[in-house]
Amino acid sequence: MIALGILRVVLHLLRGLLTCALVFPLVDSAGRTRRIRNWSIDLLAIFRVSVVVRHTGCGALAPRALIVANHVSWLDIFVINAMQPCRFVAKSDIRSWPLLGYLCARSGTIFIARGRVRDVRRIFQDLVNSIRNGEHVAFFPEGTTCAQGGLLPFHANLFEAAIDAGVPIQPMALRYVDAEGKLAPQADFIGDMTFAQSMMVILKAPRLSAELIVLPLIDTAGAHRRELAPVARTAIAQALGYEH
Repeated sequence: MIALGILRVVLHLLRGLLTCALVFPLVDSAGRTRRIRNWSIDLLAIFRVSVVVRHTGCGALAPRALIVANHVSWLDIFVINAMQPCRFVAKSDIRSWPLLGYLCARSGTIFIARGRVRDVRRIFQDLVNSIRNGEHVAFFPEGTTCAQGGLLPFHANLFEAAIDAGVPIQPMALRYVDAEGKLAPQADFIGDMTFAQSMMVILKAPRLSAELIVLPLIDTAGAHRRELAPVARTAIAQALGYEH
């Protein structure tokens, strides 16, 4: 069973590579977005991860906003993409992952080296322009993954992009639960765990459900990035039932 799961993952990654290389150059933005969403849904299905989207105190996803979410696993990108494909800001380590790093790059992921102020400056204007052009842009302000049950402090730097683009912050809370609705530690991707190890743990785990909670918008007009970061963190912590 595990061997079959691994084979399905490899074949799906190869499908993604062929799509990026042969199809993406021939289709428009809407065509790429549709294929990214479908590919993400199919990837999650291979890992037996279903996605449940809930809206708390808000309507549909804002057409122009900077999306921020807590960060549990490499699965997070594909859970959000299954709802709405985004340009993600991700740590540069992901670029070196076999196959998956290439796919992330071709789907518009913006890679940033942790702790390098120059990298933040380099990508900042790109983020602002993408948001102004109507692209959905998302990042994980914790800067790295955190085991479920807690949240790391939110880094404030990239919140400035929403202020400059004149759009609100769209916070999202993400958790993975088992059939009984309890937090599923199999989804946690922390410490020295490799992508291959995490993949094996999830393939061996019972079916998981990814709950994506879309929270009310946070207005950025007249705000400072250092004010926005804790407000977003508090909103996400409360939605997950964590102490903040």
